[in-house]
Amino acid sequence: MSGPRRLLTVGHSYVVSANRMLAHHMALEGRGEWSVTALAPARFHGDLSAITASRADGEANLLETLPVHLDRIPHLMWYGRGLREILARDWDVVHCWEEPYIFAGAQLARAVPAPARFVVATFQNIAKRYPWPLRGFERMAMERADGWIAFGQSIHDALGSRDPYRGKPCRIIPPGVDVERFHPDPDAGRAVRARLGWGPDDPVVGYLGRFVPQKGLSLLMDALRRSGTGWRALFVGGGPLEADLRRFAAEYPSRVHVETSVGHDEVPRWLNAMSLLCAPSQTTPAWREQFGRMLIEAMACGVPVVASDSGEMPSVVGDAGLVVGEHDTAGWSGAIDRLLGDNGRRRELSERGVCRARATFAWPVVARAHLAFFDTIPERRTP
Repeated sequence: MSGPRRLLTVGHSYVVSANRMLAHHMALEGRGEWSVTALAPARFHGDLSAITASRADGEANLLETLPVHLDRIPHLMWYGRGLREILARDWDVVHCWEEPYIFAGAQLARAVPAPARFVVATFQNIAKRYPWPLRGFERMAMERADGWIAFGQSIHDALGSRDPYRGKPCRIIPPGVDVERFHPDPDAGRAVRARLGWGPDDPVVGYLGRFVPQKGLSLLMDALRRSGTGWRALFVGGGPLEADLRRFAAEYPSRVHVETSVGHDEVPRWLNAMSLLCAPSQTTPAWREQFGRMLIEAMACGVPVVASDSGEMPSVVGDAGLVVGEHDTAGWSGAIDRLLGDNGRRRELSERGVCRARATFAWPVVARAHLAFFDTIPERRTP
């Protein structure tokens, strides 16, 4: 009797244990049928300091680490000594969570032995013609790929009809959310509000993410200025627009709080302090919202969401929130006012959001979808 099939999943984000939830849940969901190993950088340059990979308590997958080089330049990052030895093991599937147009994706494609099925994953939702050498990396990765995963409908729409993606087996599978960590927690939300000097019933408009122009913070501030409700506003994240948000907070003393020191483990309680979460992302010539992880985290916490129509976000929200035009400031102000003034509608969207997060985006669901896709890819014929 043959043993479980062997799956290697590779990604530089795996240096952080929380980012290995896909590998962990593929190991759990595939137990007895799949043996899952995650390959991560031993160390990686993070936003503030170097991050060292380590195995998490209870992690179901195996973990291998390698040195990486040029990790400050993501498009040119590459895996160091030992990669070929790891890839030469008897893998049934090698899953590459590196974009196909970066050097690491091409490096993996070139080094994967012929018998292994090679599956790449991508967030790219704009059909770009990359400059050399990125164009060459993409072609090398996709010519070797036996299938690819689009992390959303807009990604599939942008790439599915293009060479070298056209004709390859593809599955649309979203990223996931940990519904054990992200769940409704009114007590945690009230504690955050009390710390800020806000009442338990005060209407709080929230934002979570990077403080950068393409995330639509200027529009959100203008929409709040137009709003006729007695809102509070909570901005959680960090980035170059922090000074703009601080000036906005000075316009509305005691009504606006900017929080820049929240670790990932603390995010659920800050989300639970919000009456609704706004994600007003703005499309640019080179970027549109690729997913919107804050949306599924908020939905899992029972926080109603309002999102712009940029990129993948309408598909993420579905019927569990409101979608407003990304340049419609009046529409944003109106949506905020309507939701803050309608407790019943917020409860309805809260319930829908929790159900959608658990049914569509929970990591066990996402992990099963990956394994099911791997099962559909034919074994490679070798001489």
